[in-house]
Amino acid sequence: MDPTEIAELVRQELPDCQVEVQVDGNHYMVVVIGDVFDGLSTIKRQQMINKALFHKVMDGTIHALHPKAFTPAEWAERQG
Repeated sequence: MDPTEIAELVRQELPDCQVEVQVDGNHYMVVVIGDVFDGLSTIKRQQMINKALFHKVMDGTIHALHPKAFTPAEWAERQG
């Protein structure tokens, strides 16, 4: 699946977020940045991303999904 298609599926579920997708075969790292994650645990954040891509994981399109979620402040801090 094309990274743009994956990003669009996530944006449909989390419309106010920035989405970046890296693909290696059928392994996908999905980084989502948005205020919606403020105050949420890492697990809850990952669950929100997983929900957006659940059907693609279940049908085997996505073999491995590595979701990462950050608030804008957390992302800015990581970027240095």
